[in-house]
Amino acid sequence: MKDGGDKSTRPSKPRGPRPLADLVSDLVDPIVSKRAGMTAGLLSAWPEIAGLRLEQGCRPEKLLWPPRRSDDDPFEPATLVVACEGAYVLRLQHEAQDLLTRVNGYFGYPAVSRLRIVQKPVQIHRVSRKVPSKPIGPGDRQMIAEATSRIENPRLRSALERFGETVLGRNAAERDRGGR
Repeated sequence: MKDGGDKSTRPSKPRGPRPLADLVSDLVDPIVSKRAGMTAGLLSAWPEIAGLRLEQGCRPEKLLWPPRRSDDDPFEPATLVVACEGAYVLRLQHEAQDLLTRVNGYFGYPAVSRLRIVQKPVQIHRVSRKVPSKPIGPGDRQMIAEATSRIENPRLRSALERFGETVLGRNAAERDRGGR
């Protein structure tokens, strides 16, 4: 056997496909840690850390680490700066200690000792789940009018006409996109 070293001591390269999140975090983590003092993992885990009551109105901004004077200095925990909308500030203040406990649980050691709240708008980009619709033609309108013509209540007839227009418009948009 050649003296090329034991397989267990050589670093192994991952084989096969890797999740895109792993590749992106390898690229983004150095930038985020340099600018904000934290990892992309904290940002992506924030909804679980903050919980349902806080995730909508606040987000972590940065970690402020105190300067180390020398290598002999003991470790000093950081301050977590959290951007928070006005309606959530009081709730965040009341739950600050629990939040710090969950953040430290995420890191696995007491990395954060203080919380600084910065009141400002928190923009959460929500994915639109609205199904696209397409305008319907005069033939479809005529068919809907005939189907609802015997309904005596004008409010019910109007509501059913709007419902029919929506259904036919969504079906037409789905057909155009190559769906069913």
